Amino acid sequence: MNNHLMNAALTAAEHGWHVFPLRPGTKRPALHGQAACPRTGPCASGHRKWEQRATTDPDRIRATWSHGAFNVGIATGPSGLLVVDLDMPKNNSSTDTPDGATTFKALCERTGHTAPDTYRTRTASGGTHLYFTAPVDVRLTNTAGTLAPLVDTRAWGGYVVAAGSTTPTGPYEALCGPVVASLPLWLQSILRPAPKASQAPSMAVVGQSGQYADVALAAEVSNVRTAQHGAREAALFRAARALGRFVAWGDLPRHVVENALQEAGEATGLTAAECRSTLRSALNWSVAHNQRSRGNAE
Repeated sequence: MNNHLMNAALTAAEHGWHVFPLRPGTKRPALHGQAACPRTGPCASGHRKWEQRATTDPDRIRATWSHGAFNVGIATGPSGLLVVDLDMPKNNSSTDTPDGATTFKALCERTGHTAPDTYRTRTASGGTHLYFTAPVDVRLTNTAGTLAPLVDTRAWGGYVVAAGSTTPTGPYEALCGPVVASLPLWLQSILRPAPKASQAPSMAVVGQSGQYADVALAAEVSNVRTAQHGAREAALFRAARALGRFVAWGDLPRHVVENALQEAGEATGLTAAECRSTLRSALNWSVAHNQRSRGNAE
C-alpha cells in the first residue's frame, strides 16, 4: 500500500501538482498543526502550513511516503489548479435531491455551454472532481455553492484528495487521462472575486454611489444586448451576478435591475421564462454573497 500511494503522489507531482500527506485512510492532513510545531526542519523560520509544505520534489515525496501509507493531498493553489467538486447529496437528504453533477449540468445549459471536458476523478462518495488550469492573472479561492447547489471549488487555500487514495467509503479513481483544460472564461467570470464593499468604487465618494451604479447597469445591459447567439444566457448570468452587489449595497432597487436585464435578455431572443430563471438564481446568490461581504468588511 505504501508503494501504491507513493506512486500516486509521484504521479501527481510529475504533472506539476504539489502534494502533501493525508492521514492514512482519511482526508485530513497528516502534518503537524501550529500548536505542535517543533520549529525545526521546514518550520525552522516559523510554522509552515500544509499549503506551504506541499511539494513536487520526488526525494521529499519518497522520504515522506516511506514512513506510512498516507493518502495523497493536492494543494490546488500552488499547483495552479482550480478543481470543481460535484458532490453527492447527504444521507439525510430527500431522495429526489439532485446531485452536484446534475446541478452543474443545469448551470451549463442555462448559460449556453456544454459541460467542460477535462481530467476528472471519482471521489470516494461517488462524486466527481473536475480539474482545470487556473488563470494566472487572478487569485481564485475556495467557494461553496457559488456555482450551483452541491458544487464547490478548490483553489488557493484548498486541497483535493488525489486519485489512488482510499478511505473507508471507497477509493479515489481517475476517470480519464490527465489532460487538464484551462478554466473556461464563463466559469472564471462567475468565480472571480467581487470587490469588497469597503473598496467598491460606488462607496468611495459620498454622493457618487448612485451614479456609479447607473453606469454599471447601463454597461451590463449593453453587454447582454450585444451578446452573440450561444452566449446570451451566460452574458445575462454574468450581468446579474455583477449587478447584484449594487442591489445588496442599496445602490440599485432589485426590480430596476430585474426589469432592465429581463428586457435586454428578451431582446436577444431569449424567452421570458429563460430570463426569469437565470436572473432569479444569479441575483439571489449575488445579493446574499455581497451582503455577507459588506457585513464582514464593516
